[in-house]
Amino acid sequence: MVREITRALYHLYGIEGKVYGIVGGYKGFYDPKTPPILLTPQNVENIHHEGGTILSSSRGGFDIDKICKFIKSKKIKQLYVIGGDGTHRGAFKIHETCMERGLNVSVAGIPKTIDNDVDYLDRSFGFITSVEAAQAAIRAAKVEASCNLPNGIGIVKLMGRSSGFIAAHATLGSGDVDLCLVPEVPIVLEGTTGCLPHLWNRVKKKGYAVVVVAEGAGEELLGASTETDASGNKKLPQIGEFMKTKINEYFKEQGENATVKYIDPSYMIRSVPANATDTLYCMQLGQNAVHAAFAGYTGFSVGLCNNKMCLLPIPELVATSPRQMNPKGRTWERILAVTRQPNTREISRRSLLMND
Repeated sequence: MVREITRALYHLYGIEGKVYGIVGGYKGFYDPKTPPILLTPQNVENIHHEGGTILSSSRGGFDIDKICKFIKSKKIKQLYVIGGDGTHRGAFKIHETCMERGLNVSVAGIPKTIDNDVDYLDRSFGFITSVEAAQAAIRAAKVEASCNLPNGIGIVKLMGRSSGFIAAHATLGSGDVDLCLVPEVPIVLEGTTGCLPHLWNRVKKKGYAVVVVAEGAGEELLGASTETDASGNKKLPQIGEFMKTKINEYFKEQGENATVKYIDPSYMIRSVPANATDTLYCMQLGQNAVHAAFAGYTGFSVGLCNNKMCLLPIPELVATSPRQMNPKGRTWERILAVTRQPNTREISRRSLLMND
C-alpha cells in the first residue's frame, strides 16, 4: 500500500512536494523517537517483495491536537491512513477536526485488517496471502498427527479475534481439517453435538485428526477477559491450550492416550510477502485512494465491493465493524461438509452458560 500510494502520487500526478511516511502509527505524528521518513519512488521500489511495513505499526497514541499541529506545520494537503476500524475512526476524527479548524486536507482511509472483518468489503488486502500462508501450518499439523502414535491430533491456532474468516477459508483451502472452531459458532465439548466425540470418531476412522481454531473462539467456555490493550481490544483467552488439555482429558476418559501437537503460527501468517493477488489489489486500492483525494473527496475509505472499486464513507464503514462470518451462510455450510463436524450454531451462548 505504501509503495502504490507513493508511486501514484509521483508518477500519475507528478507532485512536486514531499511525501511523509508516519512511523509507528498515530504516535509517529509527534514522537521525537520515531520521526517521519521521506517516501520516494526510489526507496519504496522493492518493499512490496517484503513482509511487514517500513513504517512500522503501533496501537494507541491518538492525540488530535498534536496530529493537527503536524499537519499544519508541514502544510499537509492529503493524508492516507491505513488501518482497521479503530484506525478509521481516528482518521474520521482528523477529517472532522481539519474541517472545523479550516485546514484544507483530504483524509483517505485504506482498510487494513488481516482478520477480514471490516464490513462491506469483499475482502481486506493481505487476507488471501494469510490464508495461503496458513496452509503450511495445517500441512505440518497433518504430518505430525499422522506420524505420531497413539491417536495423533494436530491443532493449529490462527488469527481471528472477532471473526473466523481466516480459520474458515484456511480450512476450506486445505481440505485436511476435521474440526474448525470459530468465534461465530459456540463450542460444545461433549454430547451428541460435541466436538470431542467427533474427534474421537475421526481418529478411530482414519488414525489421526487435524483441528483449526480461531484465536477468538470459545469465549462462551472460557469467559470474556476484562483486560484490554492500548487500543481497547480485550485480551483473548488461550483457546488453543484449552482445547489441547480437553482433548487429552477426553481420550483418557475413554481409556486411551492422545498424542496432541499444538502449532501456533499466529503472526507468521501475516508477516509474509504479499502474493500476486494481494499485490494487484494493493495497487488498485492505492491508486483509487489517490484519484479520489485529487478529485476533492475527504472522510472516505476505499475498497472492493461486489468486485467493484468503491469509495465508502468512513462512518458507514465502521458502524458495523468488526463484522462476523454468517453462521448460517454458505461458508459455514461448506465447513460442515468438509470437516463433517456437528453443527452447533443454533445453540445460544446463554443456554451454554445456563447448562454450566
